[in-house]
Amino acid sequence: MSQEDFQKCIDANRESIEEIREHAHMLHDSVNQRYDLNHPYSYHLDMVADAVFKYGHLVCQREDDVLPLFFGAFYHDSIEDARMTYNDVKKGARLFMNDDQAYMAAEMVYALTNDKGRTRAERAGEHYYAGIRETPYAPFLKLADRLANITYSCSGTDVMNTHMKQVYSEEFPHFIEAINAHSDDPRQRLPQEMIDEIHHQLQ
Repeated sequence: MSQEDFQKCIDANRESIEEIREHAHMLHDSVNQRYDLNHPYSYHLDMVADAVFKYGHLVCQREDDVLPLFFGAFYHDSIEDARMTYNDVKKGARLFMNDDQAYMAAEMVYALTNDKGRTRAERAGEHYYAGIRETPYAPFLKLADRLANITYSCSGTDVMNTHMKQVYSEEFPHFIEAINAHSDDPRQRLPQEMIDEIHHQLQ
C-alpha cells in the first residue's frame, strides 16, 4: 500500500483509532501498570502505535487491516500485563471492528504475548517466536515494539537505560532472525527501514 493510501485509510478510521487508544490507556491504568517511574504504560503503547503510523504502509495490504494493526499496537501487552484473556481481547476488538477483523487483531495480541517462564530467555523462546512468525502482521508489530523500547533505552543515560541498550544490542541479530518469517506474504514482512532505524539508534 502506498503511504498516501495508508494515510487515507488512517484518516477514514481516525475516530476508531483514537477510541482504541483511549480504551487501551484506561485498561493499563486500571491495573496500575507503569512504563517507568516517570511514565504511565500508555507512553510505551503510543510509541508502538507511532511506528505503525510511520511504517504501516510498508506492510498493510488493505483498509480492513488498518484497525486490527492499530488495535494490535495498543493492546499488544494486554494479555501479558493487564489481566486480559484471549477472549477478552477478541470481545474488546469487536467494539471497533467486524468479526474477521477482531479475530485478526486478537491473533496478533496473542502472538505477541510472552510464554510463561522464569527468565527472559524462557519467556521468549522458540515457541513464542514461532507464533509470531506464523501470524500476519505479528513480526511487524514485534519489531515496532522493539523499536519503541530501544528508542526509549537510547534516550536516557541512567543505569537501567544503559543496561537495556546493551541487552537489546546484543540480542538484535538473533531477535531479527527469530521473528523473520522468510515469507512471501507481505503481511509478515520486516521493513528494512525499521531495521535501519534501530541500527542507527544502537550506534
